[in-house]
Amino acid sequence: MDYLDCLAADYIRLRAVAETDLDAPVPSCPSWTMADLVRHVAEVYQHKTAAMKNNAFPRPWPPDLTGRAPIEVLDESYEALLEQFDELEPEDERITWYAPQQTVGFWQRRMAQETVIHRIDAELAAGVDSEQVPDALAVDGIDEVLHRFLAYFSSEEPEEFGESLTSLAGQRVAVRAGDQTWIVDLQPTGVKVGTDGGFDAAVSADPDTLLRWLWRRVDLDAVTVEGDAAAVKALYAVLEDATQ
Repeated sequence: MDYLDCLAADYIRLRAVAETDLDAPVPSCPSWTMADLVRHVAEVYQHKTAAMKNNAFPRPWPPDLTGRAPIEVLDESYEALLEQFDELEPEDERITWYAPQQTVGFWQRRMAQETVIHRIDAELAAGVDSEQVPDALAVDGIDEVLHRFLAYFSSEEPEEFGESLTSLAGQRVAVRAGDQTWIVDLQPTGVKVGTDGGFDAAVSADPDTLLRWLWRRVDLDAVTVEGDAAAVKALYAVLEDATQ
């Protein structure tokens, strides 16, 4: 799977859908309009471009985009991001928020996954059919959410979680998409993610649906739940803090 190909496909779709109604409310991002969503994606692209260019996170932030046409800013920001990716190799060292991987490749993956989720947001806002996320990209996104958002941030920044983390009681939930299974150990000192061992509950769906569920882009009941429903609700709650 080529992350830049995935990024390009979802950028094109996001842009095409977004420009149909910039005033539309975004149901998956309460208080945002489509224009706010577009500006957010543009800011994310600008932030990562600057981080790779200078090997440091930009300060101050965010930039002032007042008066700028959202789609125009999005286009400029995307082109600048691609220029950075073209100039660098995936293995080149660059600052990221994930300590174990300080490389350009981290940002290629992150921007592909960022864009597909916000493409879905744009489709929801426009009220159009949402294109299915390809299985490979969806499975990769599931792995990223569980390992790099949920497990990493709950261990490194537990203060950002509050009761959703501290109320956990060691429940274990199997998360299944196709032939892939992750075992999520809901520990109050930090969630652990592995592939082996028993579990109290299981959540299963096709990769596309499960990715959307983890990012709260579909309802809690969009997946199949077996076993301890309370454990699944605990997972869903802590995911909300992990993916803010």
